[in-house]
Amino acid sequence: MIVDLNITEYIRSLMKEEKNDLSHIESEARVNHVPIVKPETKELLRTLVLLKKPMKILEVGAAVGFSSLYMNSYQPEGGTIITIERNEKRIKKAKENIKNQGKEEQITLLEGDAIEILKGLDGSFDLIFVDAAKGQYIHFLPDVLRLLAPDGFLFSDNVLQDGDVLESRFAVTRRNRTIHSRMREYLTMLTHTPELTTSVIPIGDGVSLTMKKNTEEM
Repeated sequence: MIVDLNITEYIRSLMKEEKNDLSHIESEARVNHVPIVKPETKELLRTLVLLKKPMKILEVGAAVGFSSLYMNSYQPEGGTIITIERNEKRIKKAKENIKNQGKEEQITLLEGDAIEILKGLDGSFDLIFVDAAKGQYIHFLPDVLRLLAPDGFLFSDNVLQDGDVLESRFAVTRRNRTIHSRMREYLTMLTHTPELTTSVIPIGDGVSLTMKKNTEEM
């Protein structure tokens, strides 16, 4: 954990308990250890959606569909989401959850490898939420930035890897060194690319919030 447990527990104690149609989906996912957004990260994501009012959202990593359904519940009327997932078991559950919530017109689930699917997408998105395999973030980035609208936001979850990303590569286990180096490269790209403005925030497992500058206004 990258944040003191007492601080995390205090932040969570301030959250209003949500009792809605998505509560059981969230609870079931956490009980089954499905990697969905942490509660405090979820609230930050909600705040961003309410501030940005994105009509088009792209999500990389649907899991069981919870975060798509959650974001869509705060989008403006007519807002849509494209979400990507490759895990067959999670795809089945995500489809079921999306259908049960009556959101099949608003949320489109694309099945398969995100790297390949992203290459085939066009248009632009006001908000892109990346919450998938951490070692692949750097490979997603070229197409994610291509698809991100000017003044759009990229929200990347789990970027501090329980604090491992702060360590020397020799301090992490050998099997995690590739992920470690790729995430450090990803964060360096986000923070040193001129047309991007990025903040790395130590909340949950670490998030980065990136705005793509509108170069036409510069």
